Parts: sequence; C-alpha cells; structure tokens
Amino acid sequence: MSELYTGRIIKALAGFYYVKRYTDNEVYACRARGIFRKRGHSPLVGDVTDFVVTHEGDKEGNIESIHERSSVLSRPTVANVDLALLVFALKDPVPNLHLLDRMLVALEYAGLEVVICFNKRDLVDEETIAEYSHKYDNISYPVVCISGYDTGARSKLMPHLSGHLTTVCGPSGAGKSSLINLLTGRETMEVGAVSEKIKRGKQTTRHVELSELYSGDGTNCTSGTYIVDTPGFSSLDLDYIQKESLGMYFPEIGIYEDECKFNSCSHIYEALSDCAVKRALDAGRISDTRYESYRLFYEELSQKKRYGS
Repeated sequence: MSELYTGRIIKALAGFYYVKRYTDNEVYACRARGIFRKRGHSPLVGDVTDFVVTHEGDKEGNIESIHERSSVLSRPTVANVDLALLVFALKDPVPNLHLLDRMLVALEYAGLEVVICFNKRDLVDEETIAEYSHKYDNISYPVVCISGYDTGARSKLMPHLSGHLTTVCGPSGAGKSSLINLLTGRETMEVGAVSEKIKRGKQTTRHVELSELYSGDGTNCTSGTYIVDTPGFSSLDLDYIQKESLGMYFPEIGIYEDECKFNSCSHIYEALSDCAVKRALDAGRISDTRYESYRLFYEELSQKKRYGS
C-alpha cells in the first residue's frame, strides 16, 4: 500500500483539493475517492486529511480519509474554523449594526470565537471610533480598530489570530480582501474598488482558500495559524434558531435570563418589574442598539413561525 501522508486542504477548485502536507509544506492537487461521494461526505477547505501521492513529479494525489471535524461553517463552507474576524468599515459604508448583530448571532450559534474589526479608522474622528467600540468591547468581543493601509494593523490583529483557523466575515466594501493581503503579506486575492456612487464594494473573491500566517521574521507565528477568505454577504437567515433561545446568542442578555420572573420571558412584552433583561437595559448595562437588534430578530422569528415559513 502506498504511504499515507497527512495534510490540510487549503483550496478546492475545479474538482481538485489542494492539500498542504504537514511534513514539508508541499502542496498536492488531490482527487477525492468515490467513496466520499457515495456517503455524501465531501472534503472541505480546512479539512485535515490522509492522502497518498499518485504522481510525485506533478504533485498529485488521492484523499483517502478525512479526520474528525471540530466545526463546519456553511457560509462559506469551511471545516475546523474556530475564530471569526468580523470586519466592518467605520465609513464608506457606515456600519449597519443590525447586520453586525445578525452575524454575531450566527457565529455564536456556530460556537466560534469572534474578534470585531472596525476598518477605515482614518476616515472618522476619535469620538466615532469610541462610540462604535464601546457598543461591543464591554460585552465579550475583542474590538480592534484599524486602517487597512496602516502596517500597524497587522501587529494589532496577529495576537488575536495566532493559533487559530480564522474566517473573515463582513459586508462588501469593508476592506476584507485588502486586510487579508496585509495579513498574509502577499496579494492573495483581487481587491475590489468601492463605488463612489453607492459606497458599496464589488464582490471580487472567487473561491475559498486558506493562507498560512507568519510573523514578521517569516516564521510561523504559531503552528496551525491560517486565515480563510469569505465572500462578502449582506444577509443571514436565522430561522434555524428558536425565538425562545435567541437570548442565549446575545451574551449580555443571556446572563440575566435566569433572573427573570417567568421562564418563558421574551424580554419584550413583560413588565419591567418581571424582566431582569429590561431592568439591565433601563440601567444602561445593555445597549439600546443591541436590544433593538434582539427585538427585531425575535419578531422576525415569531413571524416566520406564525406563517410557517
């Protein structure tokens, strides 16, 4: 039997899975065995696999098995991601906080750690930076404010990314591709211009790919530090979440739920005296914008359940 090697899939394109071998970082273009298709268990970018080399000169091989996954993220479809870098611009376009909160709920549901990155700080004043940062840094999410053109951005973000397989999320125009180029130190993807007319970015990323991150001296910052580009998206369905469980995915709401008078408390229709969440909101311990996102999502889930959609 041919020797088995272990590596990670860093790219999937045109029916090939590009596997970086652990022993020497050589990349092999591999096909998946038919057994995967029969089982409906296709390899994913991010998977750790065992493979055999079928042609050393052409760097080709076959994937024989897939190691157990720690997670699967569906948008984009990537395995073993454990951290999300959520990128929003502070201007051009201005941040849509309800979209940001929607993404946070989805990432909380997926069980990922999250770092919020506000980009384009050079376009706004310090008061604006503080305003947006304060909404999230007093919950449980690290907040980093950068300008994508500033080389200092890399040193601010690397401590948060080291040792993780990170996915980059956020709307078009936030500067995700430029930021990934900065972090990887090379042009890993085409960067789209932001339309002057509508202040939104044109989506330019064409496939999902992992890049290994290195420290400034060219060595691995930590073994297994990867980043994956994510096509920009502007909406996320939350209908897989029960409205009664929604508060679990807002950390600052979840900590008060056990103090509510009724187990079925919606934190919307109840009286202030009966709802610990409303009392925390009234005392300023929960931000108005975060609570409004919770209320909107709750109503959305209620409507979908009511009409069976």
